[in-house]
Amino acid sequence: MSTPARQLKLGAFLMATGHHVAAWRHPQVPADAGLDFKHYRHLAQVAEAACFDTLFVADSVAAASGDIASRMARSDHFEPLTLLSALAAVTERIGLIATATTTYNEPYHVARKFASLDHLSGGRAGWNLVTSDAAAEAQNFGRDEHVGHAERYSRAKEFHEVVTGLWDSWADDAFSRDKASGQYYDPAKLHVLDHQGEHFRVKGPLNVARSPQGQPVVVQAGSSEIGRDLAARTAEVVFTAQTSLASAQAFYADLKGRLAAYGRQADSLKIMPGVLIVVDESEALARGKFEAFQDLVEPQVGVALLGRMLGNFDLSGYPLDGPLPELPLTDSGQRSRQALLTELAAREHLNLGQLGRRIAGGRGHYSLVGTPTQIADELQNWFENGAADGFNVLVPHLPGGLEDVARLLVPELQRRGLFRTAYEGTTLREHLGLQRPANRFESTASLRQEG
Repeated sequence: MSTPARQLKLGAFLMATGHHVAAWRHPQVPADAGLDFKHYRHLAQVAEAACFDTLFVADSVAAASGDIASRMARSDHFEPLTLLSALAAVTERIGLIATATTTYNEPYHVARKFASLDHLSGGRAGWNLVTSDAAAEAQNFGRDEHVGHAERYSRAKEFHEVVTGLWDSWADDAFSRDKASGQYYDPAKLHVLDHQGEHFRVKGPLNVARSPQGQPVVVQAGSSEIGRDLAARTAEVVFTAQTSLASAQAFYADLKGRLAAYGRQADSLKIMPGVLIVVDESEALARGKFEAFQDLVEPQVGVALLGRMLGNFDLSGYPLDGPLPELPLTDSGQRSRQALLTELAAREHLNLGQLGRRIAGGRGHYSLVGTPTQIADELQNWFENGAADGFNVLVPHLPGGLEDVARLLVPELQRRGLFRTAYEGTTLREHLGLQRPANRFESTASLRQEG
């Protein structure tokens, strides 16, 4: 029997009005999209009709504020788990990945919410595990300063241990709910975590039965050295920003190469670089579409976005026609994104204003503007040459950008046999080709019996 051809994975990265910082100003974009459920329902159904593996919603637990922030559509949007729970009711197959920070949450809350989403959706939930990089979040949670880089990752590692341990609180068949005998669950199939660590003390068990996927899919996006190690240890999907085939190949090889140290196989982790896509029937039309958004970028807004992404730096005092200033290594932001943008400025000889405009659409992600054939060629090249297992798709504006990808690009990928034409399974794990994890407590008990 022949082995099915490997196919790429696609995620639809949803950000209210779109990823371009000026998208909300475009006449085809609903400016109030961040709090319009009908808008999100339409996006979810467009992506599901195109057989996307998953929807992905990012998050921040602080509102962007200030004069420059008042010119960006980044301050009012749904809480991701609430939104995806609602979308679970109006979709049937597509995966639902939400961001929840380990810096300003508690493990029991996160474990309970994602297990609930997995039940509500019939096994389609994913948790994007992040450490907060927005300094403004600290003061919403009783802190004067943001948590340092090393401490954030130490906490994240233990946070993951607790959450996944709580997800195994019950055996799959623990709840008999036998009316005749009066037994609701089998006490022998209840597992108390009783975790005591450096950052957390959590007794357990979780008050949600083991979910349809066993555990929701764990996603991670860290690309720094410590972030890569956490991903190799914990993640089943990694979102990453890479700006060239060579850098993507190096990241892919490095991260896959770390898995063996944790007893993992290469296919247990799917690497999905972000890619900004602007597609139309001709290259000229696609470029015109993208430039329409670029023309709406105010220089100060682009530079403010740049400063935030470089690690919460205020760049407003530097001249737009001058170089990117030398900045200290960020302790509060994403070090991998700081390195990526610094290298981009040097490689393309961009001044401060040009760099702010350059990242206004994809925020440092690889950008493709062109025809379905041109874009499919590039995605196929990355996919077949050790750079990606799939892609997290960003579009400059919503809903139009996602509709364009579904109408023009997906059929081209399907024609090449690179992407499904129908869902084969019902769960996110099945879509991604990930195994359902065994319950750690049940495995331990089995080993004790065998011994």
